[in-house]
Amino acid sequence: MLTAESRKLPMEYYDKLETRDPEVREREIFAALPRHLEHAIRHAPYFGRLLAKVDPGDITSRQALAQLPVIRKSDLQELQRQDPPFGGLASTAPGAIGRIFASPGPIYDPEGCGPDWWRFARGLFAAGFRKGELIYNTFAYTFTPAGFMVDGGARALGCPVFPAGVGQTEHQVATIAALRPQGYVGTPSFLRILLEKGDDMKADLSSLGKAMVGAEGLPASVRQEVERRGIRTVQLYATADLGMIAYESPAGEGWIVDEGVLVEIVRPGTGEPLPEGEVGEVVVTSFNPDYPLVRFATGDLSAVLRGASPCGRTNTRIKGWMGRADQTCKVRGMFIRPSQVAEVMRRHAEVLKARLVIDHDEKNNDRMTLRCEVAGSGLDSLGEAITASIRDVIKLRGDTAFVAPGSLPNDGKVIDDLRKFE
Repeated sequence: MLTAESRKLPMEYYDKLETRDPEVREREIFAALPRHLEHAIRHAPYFGRLLAKVDPGDITSRQALAQLPVIRKSDLQELQRQDPPFGGLASTAPGAIGRIFASPGPIYDPEGCGPDWWRFARGLFAAGFRKGELIYNTFAYTFTPAGFMVDGGARALGCPVFPAGVGQTEHQVATIAALRPQGYVGTPSFLRILLEKGDDMKADLSSLGKAMVGAEGLPASVRQEVERRGIRTVQLYATADLGMIAYESPAGEGWIVDEGVLVEIVRPGTGEPLPEGEVGEVVVTSFNPDYPLVRFATGDLSAVLRGASPCGRTNTRIKGWMGRADQTCKVRGMFIRPSQVAEVMRRHAEVLKARLVIDHDEKNNDRMTLRCEVAGSGLDSLGEAITASIRDVIKLRGDTAFVAPGSLPNDGKVIDDLRKFE
């Protein structure tokens, strides 16, 4: 089993940017920001309108940046409907980019043509991956960009990739045993599934010595179970809009903000920055020239940790993913929005009120139950129909439970995330 000391990696860094004096980093970021804003205003129509009265040369501090409006991820679907495919937020024409992806909503995301466009190499390096090591990548290569995010970072490191995706568990276990990859990238739940299936098949999966996991929470019990097998595990924080935002420090004390973004923690529902230590919404400015998102509110909650990381990296540390600022949440790597719950209700007029409850089962797997207030009879067939609608609309399996009319809380919630992440 890995101990606290054996979890840690030697003091190695992807490049010198990671160990800059924090004051130097801040000066360099705000020297580059005015040029970036000017580029966004000139080449991305949405920012040309939104920031028409802004002089980019004035935005040279966090205080000045905080005066700019926040763009919310929850607004993207409507913006893209009005101005397809990217809502006017992209500065590179659709015909000049590499790929277009669709996240649930749908929300469309571009991928440019440059190397490591999503900036994943730095996080993979921090996780311990080195040139020549085979990465077993179980993030999807279809619709969403997660698979390609890892792929681009791995290529930048010089690591070959096996594009596994998910499913076909027995075949995957046999493939790991045959190819002997050095590490795994994907969701922690699927890693545990593969390891348990490996036990059932008496397959040798001992080549896996490291894992970088994301797209869902990592309960302490799951981390302990994986690391008991000698697999050093760190987390990543990325979105389809921004790429890598932060990655867990090898020291295991906070997530290091990526060098290609500027992160603010703001009071939820506002653009007002919060002091270190206070929990708020993660707002990101990306220096990506193809998709120059400025003060992009992710909807995620976190807090800035005080002090420097013991791993020697000097950029801002955040506490990790601490939930959602709105009712949107992520289950098994997929976002679920209140509008989807409303669509399920719309399909079944018998449902007076509903609340989607998300928790963990006894094995710490994500579980969804739509609790419905219903009056009348014939609930068995209605329950089957609602369960089918959950799968059709949300694209994930969920259960249906009926409760008495008037028993659900009158607090405006339609999604109640009860999961606890230690």
